[in-house]
Amino acid sequence: MSFGARSRVVLASLGTLGLSLAAAVSPASAADATPTTPTQLFNGYRNCSTDADRPTYLWARNGLDVEGIPGTTDTTGNSPVSVRYQVWPVTDPTQTTTVTRTYATPGFEAVANLPADALTDGQSYAWRAQTVAGTAASDWSAPCYVTIDSTRPASTPTISSPNYPPDVWNQGGEPVTFTLNANGADDVTGFEYSWQQDLPVIGTNIGDHGVPQPEDPYSDPRYFTRADAPGGSATLSLVPPSGAGPMTLWVRSLDRAFNGSAITSYSFRVGSTAPTVTPAVASPEYGKPTTFTLRPDAALQSKSPVVSYSVQTIGGQGGDKTIDVAAAADGTAKIELALDGIYGEHLRVTSKSANGWVTDAASWGISYDTTPTVASDIYPENGSGGGVGVPGTFTFTPKVKGVASYTYSFDGDPEVTVPAGAHHTASVDWTPASDGYHYLTVYATTRSGIQLAAYDYYFTVD
Repeated sequence: MSFGARSRVVLASLGTLGLSLAAAVSPASAADATPTTPTQLFNGYRNCSTDADRPTYLWARNGLDVEGIPGTTDTTGNSPVSVRYQVWPVTDPTQTTTVTRTYATPGFEAVANLPADALTDGQSYAWRAQTVAGTAASDWSAPCYVTIDSTRPASTPTISSPNYPPDVWNQGGEPVTFTLNANGADDVTGFEYSWQQDLPVIGTNIGDHGVPQPEDPYSDPRYFTRADAPGGSATLSLVPPSGAGPMTLWVRSLDRAFNGSAITSYSFRVGSTAPTVTPAVASPEYGKPTTFTLRPDAALQSKSPVVSYSVQTIGGQGGDKTIDVAAAADGTAKIELALDGIYGEHLRVTSKSANGWVTDAASWGISYDTTPTVASDIYPENGSGGGVGVPGTFTFTPKVKGVASYTYSFDGDPEVTVPAGAHHTASVDWTPASDGYHYLTVYATTRSGIQLAAYDYYFTVD
C-alpha cells in the first residue's frame, strides 16, 4: 500500500461534480471578481515541492489528487470559481494535461484528480494551478514537482537481534537491539514496525478550510525509523510491550513514496523477571492495614536497577486501583494496604527499571469469607423444627472485625436492619405463619459503611 492509497484520518471529498478534462469557465456569478493565484498547494495530501531536484515521490495508481486554495479580489462575496490544474513530464513540457475543478469555493481547498493514464511510473512531472473567474484567469502558480512511484519495494526486510536470539529463552531486563536491513531493495529509505501485526496507517489530517496537515512519519519513533542510506539498514532499541513470554516484532520496508513492502516478523522468547510480593503476615486480616515488601528479580536488578513498582489492587472497595511506588536504592519497596474486598483481593505487581524495562506481573491474592454465621436452636440450618406460630431466635455472628449492624430478610420480605451488640453479634426473633420450606438472607455492614457478603440460611418449619 502506498501513502496515496491509504485511508486518512480525514479526507476532503472530491466526487465527480465540477471536474472536467477541458478548460472550463467559471460560473457567470464570478465574472466581476479578479481571480488570484491559488495558494496552499498539495499533491497526494503531501506538501508541494518547488525544487525540481527534490521532487515529492507519490503513489498514483488511481491518479494523483492535487489541490490548492483559489481566491479572488472580491472579499465581500463567496461566488464560486474554477481551478485549472496543468501537468506535464519534466522532460517534455509540451505534453500537457489539463484538469479543471469547477464550482470551487474561494478560501477552501479545491481538489482535482490528475488521471492515472497521464502519469507514468518512475517519471517526474511538474504541475501548476490557476484560478478562473468568469473569463478572467489568475497567473499560474509556481510549479510543483513530483516523481511517480507506484511500485512497492521488491523484497521484505531482514531482521536480526544480537542480544535476543530467536530459538532460546532469553533473560529479560535490557532493551532488544534489532537490525533492520532493506535486503537488496535499493529504493528503501526507512522501515515501519510494531509489536502488533496490523501496522499503523500512514495518514494525513485535514485542517480548517480543507488544508492538509502532512507530518513526516519518521518523526514518530514508536513506529518508524529511517534507513542509514537508500537501500540500507537501521538499528532499533526497543522495550517489549510485556515483560515475558513469546514476542514478535512486525516490520516492513518503505520507499520514498511510503509504499510498503510485504510484512515480515521476528519472534523470540523472554523469561519471567517478575518481582516478589511478600506480606508482613501470611494471611492479612480483613480490612487491617498490612505492609507488603516488593523485591526485584535478582538478574533484572543486575542489568538495570529497579526504580519503581506499579501495584494494581483488584476486587477491593471502590473498584480496581493502581498505585505507583518508588523503589529504594537496592530495588526494594514497601507499601501498606488494607484489603477490603468482601470476597477477597488480588494484587498484580510489575517493576520498572532505569532503562525502561517493565516486567511481567507478579500475582498475590487472598480470599475472605465475610458472610455472617447464622444459628438457631429451634430452626436449624438445612433441618426442620418448630412449627406454625412457634417463635425462633436467630443469632448472627461476624467472621470479620468492625461489624456495626446486620440486615436481614425472611422469605424475600422487606429488609430489616438491627445494630450489632457489644460482641458484634445480634439476635432476632421470627415466628412462621406457614409450615414447609423457608429461607433467611442476612449480611453485615462495617463501621466504615462497607456492606459485606450476604449469607442464605435454609430451613423447614414442621
